[in-house]
Amino acid sequence: MPLPAKDEALQLLEQHVADDYQRYHARMVATALEGYASLFQGDPHLWFITGLLHDIDFEKHPGTHPRESLGWFQSWDYPEDLIHAVEAHAHGYNGFTTLPRTKLAAALLATDELCGIFYAYRKLNPVRYGEMKASSIKKKVKDPAFAAKVDRATITTGCEHLGVTLDDHIANVSKFLAAFD
Repeated sequence: MPLPAKDEALQLLEQHVADDYQRYHARMVATALEGYASLFQGDPHLWFITGLLHDIDFEKHPGTHPRESLGWFQSWDYPEDLIHAVEAHAHGYNGFTTLPRTKLAAALLATDELCGIFYAYRKLNPVRYGEMKASSIKKKVKDPAFAAKVDRATITTGCEHLGVTLDDHIANVSKFLAAFD
């Protein structure tokens, strides 16, 4: 099966993910990755679909995530770049040790958890994503008590493999999420 169109991928997301926050998160990550595709000459459709489906099995299989979805993606004959990115985004969890080998995988690793910070910040400060100050987001990233479940180490590892500073990454994601508002 070729990579699904956006509407088909959204249907897959809705079929496998019931939680409204998880669906919202998936769309945030997809939007940010689509933005990064333009910076790294990636395929915007591939990057968007990767972001949209990266946690498709998390709700039903949190203890083995993303093992089930990796099997689905392989059986659906999805691109290796998508499969690798989803596997690498689980680095350090559930026995996964794969580090990102591609810009797509690094962008997913760097962006996934950072979107959690953006979301939590917006809950406390009802401002559009594109209007958030990078310095305010950076303070929240450095504050382990804020959105305490967000793994800051994966953001750092992702930034290192992506070749961007944390400051630039925050500014990029803010700019990309401006379209999400």
